[in-house]
Amino acid sequence: MATAFAPQTGYRGPRLASLLSGGGWSAWGVAAVVLFIVFPVLHLVVPADSALHVSDFWVTLIGKIMCYAIVALAMDLIWGYAGVLSLGHGLFFALGGYAMGMYLMRSIGHDGVYHSDLPDFMVFLDWKKYPWYWSLTNHFWYAALLVVVVPGVLAFVFGFFAFRSRIKGVYFSIITQALTYAAMLLFFRNDTGFGGNNGFTDFKRILGFSVTEPTTRMALFVTTAAALLGFLLLGRWIVSSKLGRVLTAIRDAETRVMFSGYNPTYFKLFIWTLSAVICGIAGALYVPQVGIINPSEMSPANSIEIAIWVAVGGRGTLVGPVFGAAAVNLGKSWFTKAFPEYWLFALGFLFILATLFLPRGLAGLRLFAKRVA
Repeated sequence: MATAFAPQTGYRGPRLASLLSGGGWSAWGVAAVVLFIVFPVLHLVVPADSALHVSDFWVTLIGKIMCYAIVALAMDLIWGYAGVLSLGHGLFFALGGYAMGMYLMRSIGHDGVYHSDLPDFMVFLDWKKYPWYWSLTNHFWYAALLVVVVPGVLAFVFGFFAFRSRIKGVYFSIITQALTYAAMLLFFRNDTGFGGNNGFTDFKRILGFSVTEPTTRMALFVTTAAALLGFLLLGRWIVSSKLGRVLTAIRDAETRVMFSGYNPTYFKLFIWTLSAVICGIAGALYVPQVGIINPSEMSPANSIEIAIWVAVGGRGTLVGPVFGAAAVNLGKSWFTKAFPEYWLFALGFLFILATLFLPRGLAGLRLFAKRVA
């Protein structure tokens, strides 16, 4: 039987120029111009009293939505292309956020309420020193390493045993949901050293720059936009390669893939781990822009909402989940202000509508329009 990653002679994967169609590259270029040039100019250069000025509120909101879009993209890789529904991706997102939050808390220095070397919550809980796992978190490079390693290692270990045991379908989804729920309960405890119910907040600076400065906010915004566009290209490269074709084959007929000489375990494990790492990076970008991270980000409801973003946008399309995350969260931003008590009902209704009338999500509307034309 062939090995899981048997090389294909002469195959070098898709070239960069062939990843997107001509129209796709045009759309990618327009998005880059808007995110990297138009938004910074409208926010930093145009006067605040001008109708064209982009306020701090919109910079933060769109930055947050782009982080969610990265998570939706990661979810689409594992669910849309490998057919593995995870209800625990909120855990990986939160772990990346906590890893960056530890660095941001250390960066506060003596500017906290108690003017101590320790974060305010540790002083309040009568901690005398940092726990061992806070070591080196005052260095940005180490925190960035944790952002990648912690979600990646957890996903690898969990996925190795789950996929090796051939756990799939609804059983895998339930186990991932149980995992994130257990982690949420753990992080709610005050004695874990992660701020308990309140989590991390009141950040002051990142890399020596004040997080409230407009230039810092825009730098985070542009970094998030670059990550989103970069992960879109990475995702397109993966799904256009031999790996992507094997993943879709596993999704559609895993048994036939096994009979063809491939071991699906390692393919699923790779894309599962990569998806978790991407979520961790999204969480790290989310925290300094929003200004808080707490255990509620690990709630099973958040992970279910991630799946809804992908379903609404369109599974197996990469771009669809990005638009799905944007549409749902823009609607959430308005709905929770106008009718806060009815948001969950509206979200459930939206999911039912997408399932019944838009099986291919928002991305399917484009295909439908082409057929009609």
